[in-house]
Amino acid sequence: MKVFINGKPDELDEVMTIARLLERRKARPEIVSVEVNDRILQREEYAKTILREGDAVEIVFFMGGGREA
Repeated sequence: MKVFINGKPDELDEVMTIARLLERRKARPEIVSVEVNDRILQREEYAKTILREGDAVEIVFFMGGGREA
């Protein structure tokens, strides 16, 4: 099944949820935000949202740091 992750095509060899996709990519759910087909998901939805052919997934990692005032 072909999906797009962060704008790049990816071939999935099994049906999977967002939670499984994050696990496969070694991404911790507590430090990412996920959007599927322009819809931001709540973390509770990761385990029940099943990817389908052609889905566009954006995974955004939260980064800490910056300058002190």
